[in-house]
Amino acid sequence: MTGDGSARARLRSELATLSRRCMASYALFNQAVADHLGLHPTDLQCLNLLALERTPVTTGRIADLTGLTTGSATRLVDRLERAGYVVRERDATDRRRVLVAAVPEKITEFERAWERLGGDWSALFEDLDDTELGTIARHMKRTVAAVSDRIGHLRETRP
Repeated sequence: MTGDGSARARLRSELATLSRRCMASYALFNQAVADHLGLHPTDLQCLNLLALERTPVTTGRIADLTGLTTGSATRLVDRLERAGYVVRERDATDRRRVLVAAVPEKITEFERAWERLGGDWSALFEDLDDTELGTIARHMKRTVAAVSDRIGHLRETRP
């Protein structure tokens, strides 16, 4: 990939600005959906992540997924349990371990609400070819990894 250095610098600057705008707009969208559903924004995203996991997880795994401390993750699970989205259950193979299981009906309800409130995001990709879709998918994977890394760093260096 070659090109004028100043053009590349301008494009990188534009991408940096657009990335910040994208993250901010998504955070605000997340807040609006959470408000609509009567949830805390972190609880909303925890439900989203639990739906993607598809199997019961420990509170420690929830802490890892969300970047929260285990104490904060426990309080988050308490709120989701009170709201009927999750239940705690003993692990069948290790009775000492407690797993957090999403309530299937509530997750289905959550996913329907997410789709209804968020609209059809797939329409954003309809006019793109496979190469462009691959580039976006790679970027999103790299962004998720970079954000996870930054979250870990911020948690480690918290004052």
